[in-house]
Amino acid sequence: MRAAPEVADADLILAARHDDDAFATLYDRHAIQLYRYVCRRVGPEVADDVVAETFLAMFRGLERYDTSRPDARAWLYAIATKELARHHRTERARYRTLARAASEPAVTEFAERVDGYVSAAGAGRSLAKALARLARRDRDVLLLIAWGEMSYEEVAGVLSIPVGTVRSRLNRARRKMRDALGEVMP
Repeated sequence: MRAAPEVADADLILAARHDDDAFATLYDRHAIQLYRYVCRRVGPEVADDVVAETFLAMFRGLERYDTSRPDARAWLYAIATKELARHHRTERARYRTLARAASEPAVTEFAERVDGYVSAAGAGRSLAKALARLARRDRDVLLLIAWGEMSYEEVAGVLSIPVGTVRSRLNRARRKMRDALGEVMP
């Protein structure tokens, strides 16, 4: 017996316009991954608010969603990126604080701790300082790819920019990170 195919996000969005359970399903499907991404950007103190604001904006925009796109992940990350822009001072302050701190912040899940240690091994303060120095638009591209685990095409959709612009911003961000980190580049 085969498992029933998963309902596409677009179908859930259509249903969510009149059915709270469909919206709850969308939330359950995307909230954890979105929270992890946002938490890494602004920390747990602000992440709850940003994720809540993202889903509120999503709820308010259900009528405007292009249902020809079956997966809403890029749309959600676009909303989250706009919400993060509102919190950019907090994000920059977090990176400055991490740059001054002697250790990484506590992370709730083992997998996230391992991921954090592996991806930033030996970089700690330097990594945070380098991220704080990046222009927001370059940092958005770099972190959507690195922490949001998105493809170039998905990032282009999230930020409403051409794929070529994603590539050039990522290249610039990587170059600046390499220059700032030198030998400790994670």
